[in-house]
Amino acid sequence: MTIGIIGAGHIGSALAVRLTSLGHTVYIANSRGPETLTDVAQRTGATPVTVQEAARQGELIVVTIPLKNIPKLPQDLFEGIPADVPVIDTSNYYPLLRDGHLPELESGDLTESEWVQQHLGRPVVKVFNNIYADHLENAGQPAGTPGRIALPVAGEGEAKQRVMALVDELGFDAVDNGNLHESWRQQPGTPCYGADLPATELRQQLASMGTERTAAQHAQFLANHAAQEKQMQAQGIQL
Repeated sequence: MTIGIIGAGHIGSALAVRLTSLGHTVYIANSRGPETLTDVAQRTGATPVTVQEAARQGELIVVTIPLKNIPKLPQDLFEGIPADVPVIDTSNYYPLLRDGHLPELESGDLTESEWVQQHLGRPVVKVFNNIYADHLENAGQPAGTPGRIALPVAGEGEAKQRVMALVDELGFDAVDNGNLHESWRQQPGTPCYGADLPATELRQQLASMGTERTAAQHAQFLANHAAQEKQMQAQGIQL
């Protein structure tokens, strides 16, 4: 396939490395322009382009930028792009380390990717948000390998099925995590975040949380994530 990646950070670069190694043609973009992506191009094999070009040249598009920057994307970014082109969202909300506080995401009414979908004006599929970039690049294994890492995929329709097939191609078991409103189960602070669970255990964890997020669950996961962020801050980790 031809794949456009908007965002050249840890996840975007890891995906570019793996996708080019599998024979896909990858176009990658950041907010600063293709001239700043020479090193990324050399490491990943992807072709640097503008954000608009990355969106318009892909048979599949990945949006992997800091959550706070989603509203800054061009409002006409997906204008004219066929409706059957899947758009992947990998975003996570980091209020302390990066994004500042976004009240819409703290009320519990919206999941992160529902918020992204509203801003993009286009359906998205959520995946690759709960795995570390190094593991995404290096820990993929052939189908059927015992202990193969599973990744939750949330969304709807044919787009989700195509994304799940890509997850498998990248070396991970794709586990259906329901629609986008249920994607809270793979967000930071939950037991599925960064856990690298095999498929059976991931399905069990998702099922144990139910489909409708309760107020108690929302409060607990926010608290878990806040503690994780403070620990990352103390370690000097920058996103």
